[in-house]
Amino acid sequence: MDLKKALPFFSYVFHPIFISVYGTFFYFLVSQMYVYDTLFYMILLQVSILTVLLPLSLYYLFLSIGLVTSFTEANLKERKVPIMIQAVLLFMLIKFSNSFDTIPELYYFFLGGFFSSILAFIAVVVKFKASLHMIAVCSLATFIYALSIHLQVQLINSIAFMIVMIGFVASSRLYMKSHTPIELVIGSCIGIISQVSFWYFWL
Repeated sequence: MDLKKALPFFSYVFHPIFISVYGTFFYFLVSQMYVYDTLFYMILLQVSILTVLLPLSLYYLFLSIGLVTSFTEANLKERKVPIMIQAVLLFMLIKFSNSFDTIPELYYFFLGGFFSSILAFIAVVVKFKASLHMIAVCSLATFIYALSIHLQVQLINSIAFMIVMIGFVASSRLYMKSHTPIELVIGSCIGIISQVSFWYFWL
């Protein structure tokens, strides 16, 4: 019973708006690019502003005007604008940042995120509520797996951890009655496919 009560915690920790920061930080952690501290801080700042701070600010604005009602729960009607904004912000990050010129791994990670936002928006248009949390956590897990191949480093513990986290996030969404199993499965597929689609270009 105590474990079940703790499940909503995973919906907050792996909320979609945090995934880009997690992916960025993890990349620099395993790629040994900390030797260039300026690049690390510049990219992390850009990612944090465009994928966390701005969305959070807009969330509180939307909450105040009644456009959304919850940070982790959103019906089909409430999803359209936040997903569109996420897609636009990711597009801006990809299009206008010169920081990724020498880091194709992160470029395609965010491009995959943009692609998943488009697929999630299409799902909303056809009135299907794909799990954004599963899209996010599966995208991150797939990116970490790809990094282990690309950088030829042993990330077995990280991959195993992410698989466990996928299970916890899925259980959390079911426990909170936010999604049906099929919505979780489709969300997982979108998250994986959006990353795998670009492996050809950088693996």
